[in-house]
Amino acid sequence: MKSISLAALVALQLALAPAAQAKLSAAEAKMAKTVEAEQGRSLALLEKLVNQNSGSQNLEGVEKVGQMMRAELEPLGFKVEWKPMRDTGRAGHLIATHVGKPDTKRLLLIAHLDTVFEPDSPFQTFVRKGDRGEGPGAGDDKGGMVVIVAALRAMKVAGTLKDANIEIHMTGDEEDSGTPIEEARADLIAAGKRSDVALDFEGLVRDGPGKSGGADMGSVARRSSDSWTVTATGRSAHSSGIFSAAAGDGAIYELTRIIHRFRTELPEPNLTFNVGLIAGGQQAELDAGGIRATANGKTNIIAPIAIARGDLRALSGEQIERVKAKMTAIVADHAPGTDAKISFDPGGYPPMAPTEGNKALLGKLNGVNRDLGLAEMAPLDPLKRGAGDISFVAADVDGLAGLGPHSSGDHAPGEAVDIPSIARQATRAAILMSRLSAEKR
Repeated sequence: MKSISLAALVALQLALAPAAQAKLSAAEAKMAKTVEAEQGRSLALLEKLVNQNSGSQNLEGVEKVGQMMRAELEPLGFKVEWKPMRDTGRAGHLIATHVGKPDTKRLLLIAHLDTVFEPDSPFQTFVRKGDRGEGPGAGDDKGGMVVIVAALRAMKVAGTLKDANIEIHMTGDEEDSGTPIEEARADLIAAGKRSDVALDFEGLVRDGPGKSGGADMGSVARRSSDSWTVTATGRSAHSSGIFSAAAGDGAIYELTRIIHRFRTELPEPNLTFNVGLIAGGQQAELDAGGIRATANGKTNIIAPIAIARGDLRALSGEQIERVKAKMTAIVADHAPGTDAKISFDPGGYPPMAPTEGNKALLGKLNGVNRDLGLAEMAPLDPLKRGAGDISFVAADVDGLAGLGPHSSGDHAPGEAVDIPSIARQATRAAILMSRLSAEKR
């Protein structure tokens, strides 16, 4: 059977819905039809964005994508500012504001201009394959930016944008943040403090079988992201003396003890901890960025140094501090003849806890789904999402993540966006933002 378009579905729902049931207003129905009618325009924008490389370290490329977004937002009545961030090692952020009716809710929309694909990546261009659009950042997060623009265009046509108070932050370093992160995220954090609702347009996650099957899920929580380093030391000596009172266990055994105890003693709900890099021997050291290690040694020398780097992801500040304390205690319980220390990188991504306010927002989104004739979206397990920029405002404002399109293969060659989901997500977002922006503060 041929699939029915969202606009046709909306028309059918309006025709068949009993008067007693909630349904779309005339303006909301117009938004749905506008999004559908402009899908070709949205895809053209997506292709243009994807074909401009904007790896986080390609500062000029990120700025060019920012210019493309400025060209889309200014005609919609937004005042657009480019906030340079070269002093943090990154390009900068695009900030756009639309002033509407006083005393109504202020919406903060979040997306990002950069991708993980730098100019030396072999994956550089947009290719359409039926309902799939492959390309670097097609889903994460250029598809999300296209959803924002499509939703705002629909609101303008329907007349609901003129009274809306909306601030948009499109960061240029979400995939590889500038340092110090406190400076890199200062504008976003300030925006969260003056907003009433935060909507994050990274990709929609589906739960269920198949790449395109399953149910659309609502993201009311995201976990944190912190990095740690363990450095173990021991006594350098002839290997024949290993485990003796004089030589001790050596640095590599000490580091192995620590990692094994992390694996066996730390697990709890909503927590993950990965070891991503390890080195040890007669000599071992990390590079300045902590992403490469060099080591040398011999089989007949007890290793005097061993180093491991990893991450830690949790759902609340309390969980982060408690787990860090357990890790520190494990590291301090040394094997014979060894020492070890753990350090945590400054400026990680905070968590977005599943608050009652966030859940209430998902309830409002499900009101939109009901009126569109779409299935209700259940809360997504936070283990199925990574960290994101919305977490920097989560302590100050209620929020929802995952309002961008569905995609697959993110962060790898072959990343692809599900093209029909662009219109569906833009329609949901346009109606949700119109309803929220009409609410009193």
